[in-house]
Amino acid sequence: MTYGRGDDPAEQTSAEQTSAEQTSAKQARPEEAGAERPRAAGDARRPTRPGTVLRIALALAGLAGIGWGVAGFTAHTNETRPANSLGWLAGGVILHDGLLVPAVTLIGLVLARVVPPPYRAVAQGALIVSGSVALASLPLWRGYGGAPGNPSVDPLPYGRNLLIVLAAVWAGAGLIMMVRAVRVRHHRDGRSRRAK
Repeated sequence: MTYGRGDDPAEQTSAEQTSAEQTSAKQARPEEAGAERPRAAGDARRPTRPGTVLRIALALAGLAGIGWGVAGFTAHTNETRPANSLGWLAGGVILHDGLLVPAVTLIGLVLARVVPPPYRAVAQGALIVSGSVALASLPLWRGYGGAPGNPSVDPLPYGRNLLIVLAAVWAGAGLIMMVRAVRVRHHRDGRSRRAK
């Protein structure tokens, strides 16, 4: 009897045996098959992720910096005035949680109800930038820390400069909103033409 290529039962049996041997070899050495090696019951080692070492190093550096700051804060009490500094810290937390957070939440709720979705993110971004710039420059435009006899301490008109920055922020926001309005109008016009 003549068999074609791959039809011979002896060849098929040999191929099956070879496949079974390869499978058992992969099971014996799972790391070569791309699988994790089974661990013994007492083996508690876990594989480390690539960023774990970096995170730990950064956390330790941050804790060292905090420790250095606290040591300097407590060692130089004449310069740092701990009671005054702690009062400012507590006041900042109270103002943040009692005034700033509710105000931002209220503004967010008003924006969600008043401003249409295509423009809402732009208005939120402009408000966040405006508030951040105004708060960061508060001591300057309020004139805190200046010396009456030394005009070089606060030499610029910070209030006017703040208004210029805020005008630029809102002009940019207005431009983005206009572009979005044109896109929305074109999109609506295109849909109404297709519907006809």
